[in-house]
Amino acid sequence: MYQYTDFDRQFVHQRAAQYRDQLERHLGGELSTDDFRPLRLQNGWYIQRHAPMLRVAVPYGELSSRQLRQLGRIAREFDRGYGHFTTRQNLQYNWIPLERSAEVMEALAAVDMHGIQTSGNCIRNITSDAFAGIAPDELVDPRPYCEILRQWSTLHPEFAFLPRKFKIAVTGAEEDRAAIGWHDIGLQLRKNAAGEVGFKVLAGGGMGRTPIIGTVMSEFVPWQRILVFIEAIVRVYNRYGRRDNMYKARIKILVKAEGQKFVDAVNAEYEAILKHDVDGEAQIVPQSEFDRVAASFVVPAGVAARQGSGDGAPADAPPAYRRWLERNVHAHRLAGYRAVTLSLKRAGQAPGDATDAQMDAAADLADRFSHGELRVSHDQNLVLPWVLESDLFALWQAARDNSFATPNIGFLTDMIACPGGDFCGLANARSIPVAAQITERFEDLDELYDIGDIDLHISGCINSCGHHHSGHIGILGVDKDGAEWYQVTLGGSDGSTLSGAATPGKVIGPSFAADEIADVIEAVIDTYRGQRSGASERFIDTVRRVGIDPFKAAANAVRRSTAPAHAA
Repeated sequence: MYQYTDFDRQFVHQRAAQYRDQLERHLGGELSTDDFRPLRLQNGWYIQRHAPMLRVAVPYGELSSRQLRQLGRIAREFDRGYGHFTTRQNLQYNWIPLERSAEVMEALAAVDMHGIQTSGNCIRNITSDAFAGIAPDELVDPRPYCEILRQWSTLHPEFAFLPRKFKIAVTGAEEDRAAIGWHDIGLQLRKNAAGEVGFKVLAGGGMGRTPIIGTVMSEFVPWQRILVFIEAIVRVYNRYGRRDNMYKARIKILVKAEGQKFVDAVNAEYEAILKHDVDGEAQIVPQSEFDRVAASFVVPAGVAARQGSGDGAPADAPPAYRRWLERNVHAHRLAGYRAVTLSLKRAGQAPGDATDAQMDAAADLADRFSHGELRVSHDQNLVLPWVLESDLFALWQAARDNSFATPNIGFLTDMIACPGGDFCGLANARSIPVAAQITERFEDLDELYDIGDIDLHISGCINSCGHHHSGHIGILGVDKDGAEWYQVTLGGSDGSTLSGAATPGKVIGPSFAADEIADVIEAVIDTYRGQRSGASERFIDTVRRVGIDPFKAAANAVRRSTAPAHAA
C-alpha cells in the first residue's frame, strides 16, 4: 500500500483545518449557504434527502486495517452505526450532523484519509481492479500509476472546475475488472513488442441518460507521458465541453458529437504540450518518481510463494465451505496464496453496507489473515489479498461467524445497488427495498447455483450510480406522477471476460410497478432456464443468442397478470 510522506500527511491535516475554519464561519453566519456549498463539496460533503452525506475516498480501493477500524469508529460515534461501500471504491456515510463534520475530517486525516474531490466538477477518485498486484492475468501492476494519477489530479488548478465530474479507471490485467470502457477516461496497461510499458487510452465513456462506451484515443502511450496525454484530453474537454446544459456536459457528449475531430484535437494538444516544454515542466513522469511510488506496492514482508500448502480443511469439511471455496476464493499470482472476497450481500442488509462491528471484524480478519490489507471491489464487497491457502478453512469459519461468508459471489444476489430514494435527494425511486425483495426471492443457494453467473445492477435514478446499464439485468428507478416505477434492461456488460465487450443493456418494455419487479426478475430467470441450450450456458450468452423478445414477453405477462393499467 502507498505510504503517506510527511508532505502528504501535512496536506490532509491542513485541509481538515481549513475545512474547520470554513464550517465555523458558516455556522456563525459569516459564510452563506451558497458560499459554503462549493467548499463542502470539494471535501465530499453533500446535503442529501434527510441529512448530510460524506463520501470518503478509498484511492483505487486499497485500505489498511487501521483505516477500516477508523471508518468503523466514525460510523459508530458520528453516524448511525454503518457505512456504504460504492461501485467507485469509496465509502459513504448518510447521517453525520453537519456541525460535527470537521471532527470527522480530522479523524480521517489521522489515518491518512479524506474526502477531497469525491464530489464536484473535478477529477474524482481514481479506481482500479480490486485484484491489482495479485491477479494471475495481470500484465502490469496498475497501483503505482493510479497513485501518480491521484497525486497529479488532486487540486490540479486547471481542472478544479470542469464542465462536469470526471472519472478515471485503470486496469493492468488481461480481463477488465475496472469497467474502463464506462469511464470518462479508461486506461489499460500493456506492453509493446519491445516489452515497453504503456497505456491504451479510451475517453468518452459514461452512463447516465446517454450510455456510451469510450472511444480509443491511442493504442499505446508510453507510461512516462501518460499525464501529458490525459492533460491533453482534459484540456480539450475543459475548453469545449458544454456548460449551458448539465445533462450534456459530460465528456461523452463532446466525444460523440465531434468524433475524429475530438481525437485530432487531443493529439494536437498533446504534441503542443511536448513541443513547448522548453523548461522541462511538462508532466513527464521521471523514473525516480515512479520508483519512489512503486516502492510502496511490494509484496508484504513474510509473503513468498509456497508449494503444496493445502487449504487446511479437515476431510469432513462441510459443503458450505466447499461452496465458499468455489465462489469467494480467487486465484493468486503467488503459489500457496489466494485472494478472498468478504461478501457484503446478505438478507436484511443493503448491498454494500457494512456496520461498524463488521468493519471492525473485517479489520481483524485482515490483520489475522492478510497482512493488514483489504480492497474495496467494484461489486461493493471487501477483498483480502494475501491469504495463505493453509489458512482458508480458519478464515471461512471466522468470516461465517461475522456474516461475510455468503457463497454467492457472481450470482444474482451479489448485486450492485446504489442507496436510492431512501437517502439520495436525486433518486426517483428506492433501490434498497427492490434489492431486498430479489434477495428474499432467490435466497435458495441450490437455485442460485443452477441459475449461475448473473450481474444484476440497480440504480435509483438516471445518474446510474448503481451501473444499471452494464448489468446483465439492469433495473432503473423512474418517477411516474410521484409513484415509484422501474425500467428493466437486459444484455448489458461491464467489459469483463464473463460479460464480453462493454455494452449497454436493452430496455425490455414500459416500466414496472414496485410490487411487480421481483416477479418480473423471476419471469426473466425462468425464461432463461427454459431457453438455455444447456446447464453450462450462461445467462448473458442465452440473451445474446435468442434476443430479448422471449424475456420481454415473459415480463409483459407479469404486468398484464397483475395490473393491466400499468402498461400505460
